[in-house]
Amino acid sequence: MTRQVRFLEAAKKVEKIKEELDQAYEELNSSMADLTLGTYIQDEETKLVYKVVKPKGQFTHYKDIDYVRTAKEGERQGSLSKKEAEEKGFSLK
Repeated sequence: MTRQVRFLEAAKKVEKIKEELDQAYEELNSSMADLTLGTYIQDEETKLVYKVVKPKGQFTHYKDIDYVRTAKEGERQGSLSKKEAEEKGFSLK
């Protein structure tokens, strides 16, 4: 496989993934917009807890809506503290 062919295959793969990611973000943003800020949701399968929040930022334009979540297994910490999720009544692993 030539360098050019390898580059083109990688570029096409990245572009396809970016397209899929953009579509996923559109769907995610739309679903978050249907919820109110401060809404908590737990994934029963993974036990991760998500909270819909207004992103923080100072020097960069940030999205109007985003989410934070508890840590996955093996992660040091998530963007949503386990303590906060448990205080809201969620059961974590």
